[in-house]
Order: sequence, then structure tokens, then C-alpha cells
Amino acid sequence: MFVHVETRRRPRWHWATLLVVTVCAACFVGLALIPATQRVSLLLEWGTVPANIFDPHEALLPQLTDPALLRLFTALFIHVTWLHLLSNLLFLAIFGLPGERALGSLRFLLLFVVGGVVANLIGALSLTGVRLPIIGCSGAVSAVVGTYVALFPRARLGLVLPLGLYLEFVRVPAFLLIGLWVLLQLLFSYAGPSYGAYVWWAHIGGFLFGVVFALFSRDAIARRLRG
Repeated sequence: MFVHVETRRRPRWHWATLLVVTVCAACFVGLALIPATQRVSLLLEWGTVPANIFDPHEALLPQLTDPALLRLFTALFIHVTWLHLLSNLLFLAIFGLPGERALGSLRFLLLFVVGGVVANLIGALSLTGVRLPIIGCSGAVSAVVGTYVALFPRARLGLVLPLGLYLEFVRVPAFLLIGLWVLLQLLFSYAGPSYGAYVWWAHIGGFLFGVVFALFSRDAIARRLRG
């Protein structure tokens, strides 16, 4: 999948999407290889557990300096079901690879990490007191999707589809793929994750963060694309 962007810059190796995919896959395999009881302990330790981060009876601002907020970051790389992992990594590849070419690797990694942390923060605030961990990079992927749509609202993405014994190349409107992403999230929500809390507000917050990120970065990105 790709989006063609006219540029005079020399081709560069883009590493951020590959790095994120590798870390998520490695964490998934590592969790799959340990006993179930130890896996649950790790999820509670490194996932975003709203009840362990925010106390609804205390002032919010002092709590924002709590070191436990590091879990907003570590939770991004934790997945315990293959459906959750593959759905996130598939759409990260679809929108992340062309997005990274436009943004540059460092700016793209900043978008993924900060967007994911903001999404998990919004999710934790919406579930104050809940003791199930919020896990996965769905909020970060939503931020990537939001940025892509804001930058390329009329884009069409090239996909290679397996049709029997043949591979067919087709161009698909980005909005159609976003609809498929939403559908998959709905199906995952209906089926229910094996561990953790499923948080729509994290997805919405991540998407809106991505749109705002694109608006504030538009001039810098335009200069980059002009080479």
C-alpha cells in the first residue's frame, strides 16, 4: 500500500513504523510465552489501569505528576489477542507507511507516542475507578489515521488483494478503509477482549489529536514535501 507524493528529496529509509511493529510483535510473543497468572500480573503492572492512576476524590492536576502515568506509554505496546494485534498493525501499516513518508520518521514517531499517550489519558479519565487495564495501540493508530485524513482528505490508497490464485492491485478511497477500521473496532468491542478495558473515548481522543497535530504541522510538512 502506498500514496505517491511528488518530491525532489532523495529517497530515505523510514524506520519508525517498522520499529513500532517490531516492538508490538515482540511484546505479544513475550506475553504469549509466559504463564497466564504471570501474564495477568504484567498487564496490571504495565497496562493503564485507571483506578491505579486517578483518584476521583483527589485534585486532578497533582495526580498528573504521578510516575504511574508512565503506564500510559507502556500500555501502547501490549496486546494479548492476535485479532487485536493484527488489526492495529494492519491499519498502522496502511496509514503509517505513507504518513511516515510525508511526516518524516521522527515526527511520525512523535505523533504515534504522544497521540497514544493522550488517547490513553482520555480513556483513563473516562473510566476513573475501573480496575481493568487499558492496553494496545488503538488510540495511537487512531491518531495516525486522523493526521492522514487531515493531510490527504481525498487520497486513494493502493492495496494488493488476494483473489484466488491471483493478486489484484486496486485503489481504495482512504475514507472507505477508515470505515473498515471502525467496523473492526466495533466487532472487537462486541466480541470483548480477553483482558483489559475497551475504550471508545481513547479512539476518539486519538483521532482528534491526530487532526490537530496535522493542522499545527501542516506548514512544516508542506516544506518537507517540497524538498
